[in-house]
Amino acid sequence: MAATLHFAFVLALFTGQAIGVNNGLARTPQMGWNNWNALGCDVSESLLLDTSKKLVDSGLRDVGYNYVVLDDCWSDGRDENGFLKDDLKKFPSGMSAVADEIHKEGLLFGMYSSAGEMTCARYAGSLDWEANDAKSFANWGVDYLKYDNCYHMGRFGTPKLSFDRYKVMWDAINGTGRPMLYSLCNWGEDYSHTWGMSIANSWRMSGDIYDSFTRPDDLCSCTDASSPFCVAPGSHCSVLNIINKVAPYVDRGQPGGWNDLDMLEVGNGGMTDEEYKAHFSFWAALKSPLLMGNDLRTLSASSLTILNNPAVIAISQDPDGRSVARIRREMNAAKDKYGVGEIQVWSGSLYGGDQVVILLNAAGEDARISASLEEIFLHDGPEGSAPQNNEEWEVYDLWANRMEESLAQKILDAKAEDLPKLFKDANWYNSTELSYKEGLKKKDARLMGKKVGTIKPGGSLTAKVKRHSMEMYRLKSVGLGGKRKVHAKEEL
Repeated sequence: MAATLHFAFVLALFTGQAIGVNNGLARTPQMGWNNWNALGCDVSESLLLDTSKKLVDSGLRDVGYNYVVLDDCWSDGRDENGFLKDDLKKFPSGMSAVADEIHKEGLLFGMYSSAGEMTCARYAGSLDWEANDAKSFANWGVDYLKYDNCYHMGRFGTPKLSFDRYKVMWDAINGTGRPMLYSLCNWGEDYSHTWGMSIANSWRMSGDIYDSFTRPDDLCSCTDASSPFCVAPGSHCSVLNIINKVAPYVDRGQPGGWNDLDMLEVGNGGMTDEEYKAHFSFWAALKSPLLMGNDLRTLSASSLTILNNPAVIAISQDPDGRSVARIRREMNAAKDKYGVGEIQVWSGSLYGGDQVVILLNAAGEDARISASLEEIFLHDGPEGSAPQNNEEWEVYDLWANRMEESLAQKILDAKAEDLPKLFKDANWYNSTELSYKEGLKKKDARLMGKKVGTIKPGGSLTAKVKRHSMEMYRLKSVGLGGKRKVHAKEEL
Protein backbone atom coordinates (compact mmCIF):
# COMPACT_ATOMS: atom_id res chain seq x y z
CA MET A 1 0.00 0.00 0.00
CA ALA A 2 2.74 2.46 0.98
CA ALA A 3 4.62 1.82 -2.27
CA THR A 4 1.46 2.42 -4.29
CA LEU A 5 0.77 5.72 -2.53
CA HIS A 6 4.37 6.85 -3.00
CA PHE A 7 4.21 6.03 -6.73
CA ALA A 8 0.96 8.00 -7.07
CA PHE A 9 2.60 11.01 -5.43
CA VAL A 10 5.66 10.89 -7.69
CA LEU A 11 3.51 10.38 -10.79
CA ALA A 12 1.47 13.45 -9.92
CA LEU A 13 4.59 15.57 -9.54
CA PHE A 14 5.93 14.60 -12.96
CA THR A 15 2.59 14.91 -14.80
CA GLY A 16 1.74 18.27 -13.28
CA GLN A 17 -1.50 17.02 -11.79
CA ALA A 18 -2.94 18.75 -8.77
CA ILE A 19 -3.11 16.31 -5.90
CA GLY A 20 -4.64 16.33 -2.49
CA VAL A 21 -4.34 13.36 -0.24
CA ASN A 22 -2.63 10.57 -2.10
CA ASN A 23 -5.19 7.78 -1.65
CA GLY A 24 -6.53 8.01 -5.22
CA LEU A 25 -10.12 8.67 -4.04
CA ALA A 26 -12.55 11.56 -4.61
CA ARG A 27 -10.96 12.75 -7.83
CA THR A 28 -14.37 14.29 -8.31
CA PRO A 29 -16.64 15.12 -5.34
CA GLN A 30 -18.12 12.04 -3.72
CA MET A 31 -21.81 11.25 -4.17
CA GLY A 32 -24.14 9.12 -2.09
CA TRP A 33 -26.60 9.15 0.82
CA ASN A 34 -26.40 9.75 4.58
CA ASN A 35 -29.21 9.17 7.08
CA TRP A 36 -28.60 12.03 9.52
CA ASN A 37 -30.61 14.97 8.13
CA ALA A 38 -33.87 13.06 7.82
CA LEU A 39 -33.56 10.25 10.35
CA GLY A 40 -30.93 11.12 12.97
CA CYS A 41 -30.46 8.18 15.34
CA ASP A 42 -33.26 6.11 13.80
CA VAL A 43 -30.80 3.72 12.15
CA SER A 44 -31.01 -0.01 11.49
CA GLU A 45 -29.81 -2.78 9.25
CA SER A 46 -33.10 -2.72 7.34
CA LEU A 47 -32.76 1.03 6.74
CA LEU A 48 -29.39 0.59 5.05
CA LEU A 49 -30.44 -2.39 2.96
CA ASP A 50 -33.77 -0.85 1.92
CA THR A 51 -31.99 2.38 1.01
CA SER A 52 -29.40 0.50 -1.03
CA LYS A 53 -32.15 -1.19 -3.00
CA LYS A 54 -33.88 2.15 -3.54
CA LEU A 55 -30.66 3.70 -4.84
CA VAL A 56 -30.52 0.98 -7.48
CA ASP A 57 -34.23 0.83 -8.38
CA SER A 58 -34.60 4.62 -8.65
CA GLY A 59 -31.59 4.86 -10.96
CA LEU A 60 -29.74 7.12 -8.53
CA ARG A 61 -26.82 4.72 -8.23
CA ASP A 62 -26.31 4.84 -11.96
CA VAL A 63 -26.18 8.64 -12.13
CA GLY A 64 -23.41 8.56 -9.52
CA TYR A 65 -24.73 8.17 -5.96
CA ASN A 66 -22.65 5.21 -4.86
CA TYR A 67 -21.87 5.70 -1.14
CA VAL A 68 -24.32 4.52 1.56
CA VAL A 69 -23.15 6.29 4.71
CA LEU A 70 -24.33 5.26 8.17
CA ASP A 71 -24.08 8.20 10.55
CA ASP A 72 -24.12 8.25 14.39
CA CYS A 73 -25.83 5.92 16.91
CA TRP A 74 -24.70 2.54 15.58
CA SER A 75 -22.32 1.29 18.30
CA ASP A 76 -22.67 -0.49 21.64
CA GLY A 77 -19.56 0.65 23.48
CA ARG A 78 -16.20 -1.14 23.52
CA ASP A 79 -15.24 -4.70 24.33
CA GLU A 80 -12.62 -5.78 26.86
CA ASN A 81 -9.87 -5.23 24.28
CA GLY A 82 -10.96 -1.70 23.47
CA PHE A 83 -12.61 -2.41 20.12
CA LEU A 84 -15.94 -0.88 19.15
CA LYS A 85 -18.96 -3.19 19.21
CA ASP A 86 -21.76 -2.76 16.71
CA ASP A 87 -25.26 -2.67 18.19
CA LEU A 88 -26.68 -6.10 17.35
CA LYS A 89 -30.21 -5.00 18.18
CA LYS A 90 -30.06 -2.47 15.37
CA PHE A 91 -27.73 -4.52 13.14
CA PRO A 92 -28.41 -8.17 13.98
CA SER A 93 -26.31 -9.53 11.10
CA GLY A 94 -23.29 -7.43 12.08
CA MET A 95 -21.52 -4.70 10.15
CA SER A 96 -19.50 -7.02 7.92
CA ALA A 97 -22.66 -8.68 6.64
CA VAL A 98 -24.32 -5.31 6.07
CA ALA A 99 -21.27 -4.11 4.13
CA ASP A 100 -21.32 -7.29 2.03
CA GLU A 101 -24.95 -6.75 1.07
CA ILE A 102 -24.32 -3.11 0.15
CA HIS A 103 -21.33 -4.14 -1.95
CA LYS A 104 -23.47 -6.72 -3.77
CA GLU A 105 -25.65 -3.85 -5.00
CA GLY A 106 -22.62 -2.23 -6.62
CA LEU A 107 -22.46 0.37 -3.85
CA LEU A 108 -19.88 1.44 -1.26
CA PHE A 109 -20.30 1.47 2.53
CA GLY A 110 -19.59 4.47 4.74
CA MET A 111 -19.50 4.80 8.52
CA TYR A 112 -19.18 7.48 11.15
CA SER A 113 -17.16 8.30 14.24
CA SER A 114 -15.92 11.40 16.03
CA ALA A 115 -12.47 12.73 16.84
CA GLY A 116 -13.62 13.07 20.44
CA GLU A 117 -14.21 10.96 23.50
CA MET A 118 -17.87 10.70 22.41
CA THR A 119 -19.74 11.11 19.17
CA CYS A 120 -22.22 13.98 18.83
CA ALA A 121 -25.03 11.64 19.97
CA ARG A 122 -22.86 10.56 22.93
CA TYR A 123 -21.78 7.14 21.76
CA ALA A 124 -18.16 6.00 22.02
CA GLY A 125 -15.81 8.28 20.08
CA SER A 126 -12.48 7.44 18.50
CA LEU A 127 -10.15 9.96 20.15
CA ASP A 128 -7.10 8.00 21.42
CA TRP A 129 -8.63 4.78 20.00
CA GLU A 130 -7.84 5.55 16.36
CA ALA A 131 -5.73 2.47 15.59
CA ASN A 132 -8.31 0.08 17.03
CA ASP A 133 -11.22 1.73 15.28
CA ALA A 134 -9.49 1.96 11.91
CA LYS A 135 -8.80 -1.80 12.12
CA SER A 136 -12.47 -2.45 12.90
CA PHE A 137 -13.63 -0.32 9.98
CA ALA A 138 -11.23 -2.10 7.62
CA ASN A 139 -12.30 -5.53 8.87
CA TRP A 140 -15.96 -4.63 8.38
CA GLY A 141 -15.37 -3.58 4.75
CA VAL A 142 -15.86 0.16 5.23
CA ASP A 143 -15.09 2.37 2.20
CA TYR A 144 -15.76 5.82 3.70
CA LEU A 145 -15.35 7.43 7.12
CA LYS A 146 -17.21 10.57 8.17
CA TYR A 147 -15.21 11.84 11.14
CA ASP A 148 -16.95 14.36 13.40
CA ASN A 149 -15.75 16.93 15.95
CA CYS A 150 -17.80 16.56 19.15
CA TYR A 151 -16.33 16.17 22.65
CA HIS A 152 -12.76 16.75 21.47
CA MET A 153 -11.45 17.28 25.03
CA GLY A 154 -10.24 20.78 24.22
CA ARG A 155 -7.82 19.70 21.53
CA PHE A 156 -8.64 22.55 19.19
CA GLY A 157 -8.07 26.30 19.00
CA THR A 158 -5.27 26.47 16.45
CA PRO A 159 -4.93 24.90 13.00
CA LYS A 160 -2.04 22.78 14.25
CA LEU A 161 -4.03 21.31 17.14
CA SER A 162 -6.94 20.32 14.93
CA PHE A 163 -4.69 19.09 12.14
CA ASP A 164 -2.76 16.83 14.51
CA ARG A 165 -5.95 15.37 16.03
CA TYR A 166 -7.42 14.48 12.65
CA LYS A 167 -4.12 13.26 11.22
CA VAL A 168 -3.96 10.43 13.76
CA MET A 169 -7.02 8.79 12.21
CA TRP A 170 -5.73 9.48 8.69
CA ASP A 171 -2.53 7.62 9.54
CA ALA A 172 -4.48 4.80 11.20
CA ILE A 173 -6.70 4.34 8.13
CA ASN A 174 -3.70 4.21 5.83
CA GLY A 175 -2.07 1.73 8.17
CA THR A 176 -4.86 -0.77 7.57
CA GLY A 177 -4.08 -1.08 3.86
CA ARG A 178 -7.75 -0.58 2.95
CA PRO A 179 -8.55 2.56 0.93
CA MET A 180 -11.21 4.65 2.69
CA LEU A 181 -12.49 8.04 1.67
CA TYR A 182 -11.76 10.31 4.66
CA SER A 183 -14.37 13.02 5.25
CA LEU A 184 -13.66 15.53 8.02
CA CYS A 185 -16.63 17.05 9.82
CA ASN A 186 -15.05 19.73 12.01
CA TRP A 187 -17.45 22.49 10.88
CA GLY A 188 -14.68 24.68 9.49
CA GLU A 189 -13.08 25.27 12.88
CA ASP A 190 -9.41 26.22 12.97
CA TYR A 191 -9.42 27.10 9.26
CA SER A 192 -9.78 23.54 8.02
CA HIS A 193 -9.93 24.84 4.44
CA THR A 194 -6.22 25.69 4.78
CA TRP A 195 -5.03 22.24 5.88
CA GLY A 196 -7.78 19.76 5.08
CA MET A 197 -6.30 18.95 1.68
CA SER A 198 -3.18 17.55 3.36
CA ILE A 199 -4.99 14.67 5.07
CA ALA A 200 -8.59 14.42 3.87
CA ASN A 201 -10.77 13.92 0.82
CA SER A 202 -13.25 16.53 2.06
CA TRP A 203 -13.63 18.90 4.97
CA ARG A 204 -16.72 20.60 6.33
CA MET A 205 -16.43 24.37 6.05
CA SER A 206 -19.46 25.48 8.09
CA GLY A 207 -21.85 24.56 10.85
CA ASP A 208 -24.62 22.05 10.15
CA ILE A 209 -27.06 22.83 7.38
CA TYR A 210 -30.70 23.67 8.11
CA ASP A 211 -33.61 22.95 5.75
CA SER A 212 -34.13 26.63 4.92
CA PHE A 213 -33.04 28.80 2.00
CA THR A 214 -32.35 32.17 3.67
CA ARG A 215 -33.62 32.09 7.27
CA PRO A 216 -31.05 33.51 9.73
CA ASP A 217 -30.63 31.62 13.01
CA ASP A 218 -28.59 32.54 16.08
CA LEU A 219 -27.39 28.94 16.33
CA CYS A 220 -25.49 29.60 13.09
CA SER A 221 -23.61 32.50 14.63
CA CYS A 222 -20.60 32.46 12.37
CA THR A 223 -21.70 34.30 9.24
CA ASP A 224 -18.31 35.31 7.82
CA ALA A 225 -15.73 32.54 7.68
CA SER A 226 -12.95 35.01 6.83
CA SER A 227 -13.45 36.85 10.14
CA PRO A 228 -10.97 36.13 12.96
CA PHE A 229 -13.97 36.10 15.30
CA CYS A 230 -15.59 33.14 13.52
CA VAL A 231 -15.22 30.68 16.39
CA ALA A 232 -18.70 29.15 16.73
CA PRO A 233 -19.88 27.60 13.45
CA GLY A 234 -22.92 26.08 15.18
CA SER A 235 -25.90 24.65 13.34
CA HIS A 236 -29.13 25.73 11.62
CA CYS A 237 -27.13 27.30 8.79
CA SER A 238 -29.28 28.18 5.78
CA VAL A 239 -28.32 27.45 2.20
CA LEU A 240 -27.53 31.11 1.58
CA ASN A 241 -25.46 31.35 4.76
CA ILE A 242 -23.27 28.45 3.64
CA ILE A 243 -22.92 29.78 0.08
CA ASN A 244 -21.81 33.17 1.37
CA LYS A 245 -19.45 31.59 3.88
CA VAL A 246 -17.55 29.49 1.33
CA ALA A 247 -17.26 32.29 -1.26
CA PRO A 248 -13.83 33.59 -0.13
CA TYR A 249 -12.10 30.23 -0.55
CA VAL A 250 -13.93 28.24 -3.20
CA ASP A 251 -10.59 27.61 -4.90
CA ARG A 252 -9.26 25.47 -2.03
CA GLY A 253 -11.04 22.38 -3.33
CA GLN A 254 -9.42 20.38 -6.11
CA PRO A 255 -9.28 16.75 -7.31
CA GLY A 256 -8.72 14.60 -4.24
CA GLY A 257 -10.08 17.04 -1.63
CA TRP A 258 -13.19 19.23 -1.49
CA ASN A 259 -14.93 21.92 0.51
CA ASP A 260 -17.89 20.10 2.08
CA LEU A 261 -21.00 22.30 2.36
CA ASP A 262 -22.83 19.56 4.33
CA MET A 263 -25.47 17.12 3.18
CA LEU A 264 -28.30 17.90 0.79
CA GLU A 265 -31.73 18.78 2.18
CA VAL A 266 -33.61 18.07 -1.05
CA GLY A 267 -36.85 16.26 -0.22
CA ASN A 268 -36.99 17.04 3.50
CA GLY A 269 -39.84 19.53 3.14
CA GLY A 270 -38.48 22.85 4.39
CA MET A 271 -37.94 24.52 1.02
CA THR A 272 -39.85 25.09 -2.20
CA ASP A 273 -39.08 23.26 -5.42
CA GLU A 274 -37.23 26.30 -6.78
CA GLU A 275 -35.20 26.61 -3.59
CA TYR A 276 -34.24 22.93 -3.70
CA LYS A 277 -33.17 23.32 -7.34
CA ALA A 278 -30.95 26.25 -6.36
CA HIS A 279 -29.56 24.37 -3.36
CA PHE A 280 -28.68 21.33 -5.48
CA SER A 281 -27.23 23.45 -8.32
CA PHE A 282 -24.92 25.40 -6.02
CA TRP A 283 -23.68 22.29 -4.20
CA ALA A 284 -22.82 20.80 -7.61
CA ALA A 285 -21.16 23.94 -8.98
CA LEU A 286 -19.23 24.64 -5.77
CA LYS A 287 -17.88 21.09 -5.94
CA SER A 288 -19.29 20.03 -2.60
CA PRO A 289 -19.83 16.32 -2.03
CA LEU A 290 -23.40 15.42 -3.03
CA LEU A 291 -24.70 13.35 -0.12
CA MET A 292 -28.48 13.05 -0.18
CA GLY A 293 -29.95 13.60 3.27
CA ASN A 294 -33.57 12.57 2.74
CA ASP A 295 -35.37 9.31 3.46
CA LEU A 296 -35.17 7.52 0.13
CA ARG A 297 -37.85 5.06 1.18
CA THR A 298 -40.38 7.89 0.80
CA LEU A 299 -38.68 9.62 -2.13
CA SER A 300 -41.06 11.86 -4.08
CA ALA A 301 -41.12 12.21 -7.85
CA SER A 302 -40.29 15.92 -7.68
CA SER A 303 -37.24 15.24 -5.51
CA LEU A 304 -36.08 12.49 -7.84
CA THR A 305 -36.22 14.88 -10.82
CA ILE A 306 -33.92 17.28 -9.00
CA LEU A 307 -31.44 14.69 -7.74
CA ASN A 308 -31.14 12.82 -11.05
CA ASN A 309 -30.42 15.73 -13.43
CA PRO A 310 -27.31 14.56 -15.33
CA ALA A 311 -26.61 17.99 -16.82
CA VAL A 312 -26.16 19.43 -13.33
CA ILE A 313 -24.37 16.37 -11.94
CA ALA A 314 -21.93 16.71 -14.86
CA ILE A 315 -20.96 20.12 -13.42
CA SER A 316 -20.21 18.45 -10.08
CA GLN A 317 -18.27 15.64 -11.73
CA ASP A 318 -16.42 17.81 -14.25
CA PRO A 319 -12.90 16.34 -14.53
CA ASP A 320 -11.16 19.71 -14.17
CA GLY A 321 -12.60 20.02 -10.66
CA ARG A 322 -12.86 23.81 -10.67
CA SER A 323 -15.47 25.47 -8.48
CA VAL A 324 -17.56 28.41 -9.56
CA ALA A 325 -16.60 31.73 -7.99
CA ARG A 326 -18.77 34.68 -7.12
CA ILE A 327 -18.21 37.64 -9.41
CA ARG A 328 -21.00 39.93 -8.21
CA ARG A 329 -23.10 40.36 -5.06
CA GLU A 330 -25.82 43.00 -4.74
CA MET A 331 -27.35 43.50 -1.29
CA ASN A 332 -30.07 46.05 -2.09
CA ALA A 333 -32.68 43.86 -3.76
CA ALA A 334 -36.24 43.51 -2.46
CA LYS A 335 -36.22 41.92 1.00
CA ASP A 336 -37.88 38.57 1.69
CA LYS A 337 -39.75 37.86 4.92
CA TYR A 338 -36.46 37.28 6.73
CA GLY A 339 -35.04 40.64 5.65
CA VAL A 340 -32.74 39.07 3.06
CA GLY A 341 -32.43 40.61 -0.40
CA GLU A 342 -29.45 39.48 -2.47
CA ILE A 343 -28.66 39.11 -6.16
CA GLN A 344 -25.53 37.14 -7.02
CA VAL A 345 -23.68 36.06 -10.16
CA TRP A 346 -21.34 33.07 -10.12
CA SER A 347 -19.12 31.74 -12.91
CA GLY A 348 -16.59 28.97 -13.40
CA SER A 349 -14.57 27.18 -16.05
CA LEU A 350 -15.34 23.65 -17.21
CA TYR A 351 -13.56 20.83 -19.01
CA GLY A 352 -12.96 21.57 -22.69
CA GLY A 353 -13.29 25.35 -22.44
CA ASP A 354 -16.98 25.57 -21.51
CA GLN A 355 -18.21 27.87 -18.77
CA VAL A 356 -20.94 27.49 -16.13
CA VAL A 357 -22.89 30.57 -15.00
CA ILE A 358 -25.45 30.82 -12.17
CA LEU A 359 -27.73 33.82 -11.70
CA LEU A 360 -29.05 33.72 -8.11
CA ASN A 361 -32.05 35.63 -6.84
CA ALA A 362 -32.09 35.36 -3.03
CA ALA A 363 -34.58 38.19 -2.72
CA GLY A 364 -38.28 38.67 -2.09
CA GLU A 365 -39.36 39.42 -5.67
CA ASP A 366 -38.65 38.13 -9.15
CA ALA A 367 -35.75 39.95 -10.80
CA ARG A 368 -34.14 40.42 -14.18
CA ILE A 369 -30.44 39.64 -13.86
CA SER A 370 -27.73 40.33 -16.43
CA ALA A 371 -24.07 39.37 -16.56
CA SER A 372 -21.72 40.58 -19.28
CA LEU A 373 -19.03 38.40 -20.80
CA GLU A 374 -16.56 40.79 -19.18
CA GLU A 375 -17.95 39.77 -15.79
CA ILE A 376 -18.40 36.09 -16.61
CA PHE A 377 -14.73 35.75 -17.60
CA LEU A 378 -13.42 38.18 -15.00
CA HIS A 379 -10.98 35.65 -13.56
CA ASP A 380 -9.45 35.05 -16.99
CA GLY A 381 -8.60 38.72 -17.37
CA PRO A 382 -9.90 41.90 -15.69
CA GLU A 383 -11.52 44.89 -17.39
CA GLY A 384 -12.59 42.91 -20.44
CA SER A 385 -9.08 41.68 -21.24
CA ALA A 386 -10.04 37.99 -21.22
CA PRO A 387 -9.98 36.64 -24.79
CA GLN A 388 -13.33 34.90 -24.20
CA ASN A 389 -14.96 38.35 -24.16
CA ASN A 390 -14.37 38.53 -27.91
CA GLU A 391 -16.03 35.21 -28.72
CA GLU A 392 -19.60 34.20 -29.48
CA TRP A 393 -21.16 31.78 -27.00
CA GLU A 394 -24.05 29.37 -27.21
CA VAL A 395 -26.17 29.28 -24.05
CA TYR A 396 -27.56 25.98 -22.71
CA ASP A 397 -30.13 25.84 -19.91
CA LEU A 398 -29.12 23.02 -17.55
CA TRP A 399 -32.63 22.61 -16.11
CA ALA A 400 -34.63 22.76 -19.35
CA ASN A 401 -34.56 18.96 -19.80
CA ARG A 402 -35.55 18.11 -16.25
CA MET A 403 -37.35 14.75 -16.13
CA GLU A 404 -41.14 14.92 -16.14
CA GLU A 405 -42.62 14.10 -12.73
CA SER A 406 -45.03 11.62 -14.32
CA LEU A 407 -42.10 9.56 -15.63
CA ALA A 408 -40.29 9.82 -12.29
CA GLN A 409 -43.40 8.52 -10.54
CA LYS A 410 -43.61 5.58 -12.94
CA ILE A 411 -40.00 4.71 -12.08
CA LEU A 412 -40.68 4.92 -8.34
CA ASP A 413 -43.80 2.74 -8.68
CA ALA A 414 -42.38 0.19 -11.14
CA LYS A 415 -41.61 -3.43 -10.51
CA ALA A 416 -37.95 -4.41 -10.87
CA GLU A 417 -38.54 -6.25 -14.14
CA ASP A 418 -40.11 -3.15 -15.72
CA LEU A 419 -37.30 -0.75 -14.84
CA PRO A 420 -34.90 -1.47 -17.73
CA LYS A 421 -37.53 -0.44 -20.31
CA LEU A 422 -38.46 2.67 -18.33
CA PHE A 423 -34.83 3.74 -18.11
CA LYS A 424 -34.37 3.11 -21.82
CA ASP A 425 -37.47 5.12 -22.68
CA ALA A 426 -36.21 7.91 -20.43
CA ASN A 427 -32.84 7.98 -22.26
CA TRP A 428 -31.27 7.54 -18.82
CA TYR A 429 -27.68 8.60 -18.32
CA ASN A 430 -25.82 5.69 -16.75
CA SER A 431 -22.45 6.83 -15.42
CA THR A 432 -21.46 3.26 -14.57
CA GLU A 433 -21.42 2.58 -18.32
CA LEU A 434 -20.25 5.98 -19.58
CA SER A 435 -18.40 8.12 -17.06
CA TYR A 436 -19.09 11.83 -16.92
CA LYS A 437 -15.58 12.49 -18.19
CA GLU A 438 -16.14 10.30 -21.24
CA GLY A 439 -19.64 11.69 -21.72
CA LEU A 440 -18.26 15.22 -21.74
CA LYS A 441 -15.56 14.21 -24.22
CA LYS A 442 -18.29 12.87 -26.51
CA LYS A 443 -20.41 15.98 -25.87
CA ASP A 444 -23.31 13.76 -24.85
CA ALA A 445 -26.48 15.83 -25.26
CA ARG A 446 -27.84 14.64 -21.91
CA LEU A 447 -25.01 16.48 -20.17
CA MET A 448 -25.26 19.70 -22.14
CA GLY A 449 -28.77 20.96 -21.35
CA LYS A 450 -30.99 22.70 -23.92
CA LYS A 451 -29.77 25.49 -26.20
CA VAL A 452 -31.75 28.65 -25.44
CA GLY A 453 -29.76 31.41 -27.13
CA THR A 454 -26.40 32.94 -27.96
CA ILE A 455 -24.25 35.75 -26.63
CA LYS A 456 -22.48 37.92 -29.20
CA PRO A 457 -18.88 39.07 -28.58
CA GLY A 458 -18.88 41.70 -25.87
CA GLY A 459 -22.49 40.88 -25.02
CA SER A 460 -24.40 39.81 -21.93
CA LEU A 461 -26.43 36.95 -20.55
CA THR A 462 -29.82 38.08 -19.26
CA ALA A 463 -32.66 36.15 -17.66
CA LYS A 464 -35.72 36.68 -15.50
CA VAL A 465 -35.11 34.79 -12.26
CA LYS A 466 -37.90 33.93 -9.83
CA ARG A 467 -37.60 34.91 -6.16
CA HIS A 468 -35.57 32.41 -4.11
CA SER A 469 -34.42 30.74 -7.29
CA MET A 470 -31.60 30.64 -9.82
CA GLU A 471 -30.92 30.05 -13.50
CA MET A 472 -27.99 27.81 -14.41
CA TYR A 473 -26.31 27.75 -17.84
CA ARG A 474 -23.49 26.05 -19.69
CA LEU A 475 -21.79 28.35 -22.22
CA LYS A 476 -20.12 26.82 -25.28
CA SER A 477 -17.84 28.80 -27.58
CA VAL A 478 -18.89 29.04 -31.24
CA GLY A 479 -16.35 28.10 -33.92
CA LEU A 480 -12.73 27.51 -33.03
CA GLY A 481 -13.17 28.80 -29.50
CA GLY A 482 -10.48 31.50 -29.67
CA LYS A 483 -7.69 31.64 -27.18
CA ARG A 484 -8.49 29.24 -24.36
CA LYS A 485 -7.17 29.17 -20.83
CA VAL A 486 -4.79 26.34 -19.98
CA HIS A 487 -6.48 23.49 -18.13
CA ALA A 488 -4.87 20.87 -15.93
CA LYS A 489 -3.51 17.83 -17.73
CA GLU A 490 -5.78 14.83 -17.92
CA GLU A 491 -5.14 12.03 -15.49
CA LEU A 492 -3.26 9.05 -16.80
